[in-house]
Amino acid sequence: MSAQEDKSEATTITKMNVAMYLEDHPDFFKEYPALLIGLELPHESGRVVSLAEKQVALLREQNRQARRRLHELIEIARQNEDLARRLHRLTLGLMAADRPAALFKTLYADLQQNFQADQAVVRLFAEPARAPHAAPEFAGEDADERALFKGMIAKRQPLCGPLQAPQRAFLFGAEAGDLASAVMAPLSGAGWSGILAIASLDAERFRPGEGVDLLANLAELLSLILKPWVKAA
Repeated sequence: MSAQEDKSEATTITKMNVAMYLEDHPDFFKEYPALLIGLELPHESGRVVSLAEKQVALLREQNRQARRRLHELIEIARQNEDLARRLHRLTLGLMAADRPAALFKTLYADLQQNFQADQAVVRLFAEPARAPHAAPEFAGEDADERALFKGMIAKRQPLCGPLQAPQRAFLFGAEAGDLASAVMAPLSGAGWSGILAIASLDAERFRPGEGVDLLANLAELLSLILKPWVKAA
């Protein structure tokens, strides 16, 4: 090894030792504050700045990021509050319905108007409690299509994303062709189950993995509200 290489290696080791020492002693400059005055750091613009100036710039950037994050959290809170208010109004409207047909009409209209749904539908794998309660939403407790949603119903968890062709056809019929994404939530009661589905023409509107807490809450409320209209097993 040449003398130049020895010198380079020694210099590198010394720099590493200095860096390691400063890392292990973060209060070093408290004891030697005068050293900070002479320290200089390269700036992105190419000019040299003092360490103090660099620290001030970093603090300003951290402050900007903190303010931006705070504004984002405030906006999320505002949106959540607005969603909760809309869900509350919808729940009151559903509870006021005097028959299943009126309930479903209120549900679909509200989801389309206030929750940006292009289509919404309920399918119940159950029988109506009484003949006057019959509606297209009652697919029957023995409907073969229940198997299309068996996994989701068993897990009792909403799902987002594109629908399988048989699911889409069963839920939305002739209007299913242009629907590109959907979110589905299971409905359940004493011996019966069902599906609440909301669909969009936009393929990005309901993406797999999206948070679906609001729809899960709505499905729970809807299941309770539907209880008097559904024939228990």
